[in-house]
Amino acid sequence: MKLSDFYFDLPEELIAQKPSGIRGEDKLMFLDRATGAVRHFAMRDLPDLIEPGTLMVFNNSKVRRSRCYGIKEANEKGQGGREQEFMFLNQMSASGDVWHTMVKGAKKVKAGSRYRFPDGSVGEIVDSEGDAGSEFRTVRFPFALDDGWFSRNGHIPLPPYIKREDDDTDSERYQTVYAKETGSSACPTAGLHFTEEMFRRLDEKGIDRTFVTLHVGLGTFLPVRSENIEEHKMHEEVYTIPFDAAEKINRAKREGRPILAVGTTSVRTLESAAGDDGLVRSGSSATRIFMYPGYRFKCVSQMFTNFHTPESTLIMLVSAFAGRENILGAYRTAVENRYRFFSYGDAMLIK
Repeated sequence: MKLSDFYFDLPEELIAQKPSGIRGEDKLMFLDRATGAVRHFAMRDLPDLIEPGTLMVFNNSKVRRSRCYGIKEANEKGQGGREQEFMFLNQMSASGDVWHTMVKGAKKVKAGSRYRFPDGSVGEIVDSEGDAGSEFRTVRFPFALDDGWFSRNGHIPLPPYIKREDDDTDSERYQTVYAKETGSSACPTAGLHFTEEMFRRLDEKGIDRTFVTLHVGLGTFLPVRSENIEEHKMHEEVYTIPFDAAEKINRAKREGRPILAVGTTSVRTLESAAGDDGLVRSGSSATRIFMYPGYRFKCVSQMFTNFHTPESTLIMLVSAFAGRENILGAYRTAVENRYRFFSYGDAMLIK
């Protein structure tokens, strides 16, 4: 399939730049994947749209304050003083002192350069991880970076289509209320719509839930650069399915109850861990799974998700689940009805 098969026109003003005034007060589109029919609701209607006994699976990964700015220290030629943006993706050493980063304007960031961060700590560029055009750099520090370091030096890693700097609101709103395991470089944003009150209402309806962890990284948010999408290579992301979560998922599967994955990262986790019988294995692993039309889902039977960017791996994933024409038709309807798109936007339930 071609990359252009997943393009749609999106007015820029529909890209949500801020969260809704109150968490959970968003529009909700219902898409019947068998017929392509669309209905319009609000997020508060969700419990009435889900069958009692359904098992909802959430990704409880917590967003790290991973966007950090360092000032280049002067070299032997006296060159320095330039601010440089780093996106810290994952640690590359067991001790936590060496990190894999994505660097804005990486061409100017050379091995051996040293950068001083706001708390005074200094990291050194170890290598450029490939050719001169690579956007990745390895950075070594004289100590392990922990959550405290990122709290002192980091910013909330808002995606590039949000055209503003992060602020205090984002510290709360670009994080799910159930976030627990720190490690994501972007939020699993479908979960942003959920509140403790919503969980209470789901409980009252007899709708079960469990939690898995997939730390969102390059596999989720890097663009597809190949016109033939089959040539795209996904980056690796790490996931964990606790034993009790696997037991719940497998019990629901055996009993024929729906498995409703909240967010594409939950989908990726479940489908990566599932055998041909749809049952999942507990434990930690890594995935490069790439789902596009033609993929046969083994575990997930329903999906709750946001509206995704044109030509992204995410719109390919939901197209694999609901059908490309159904998704593009639903997205055209969303544009006509002024739904808000992307991370801080509205939601879709696909059954």
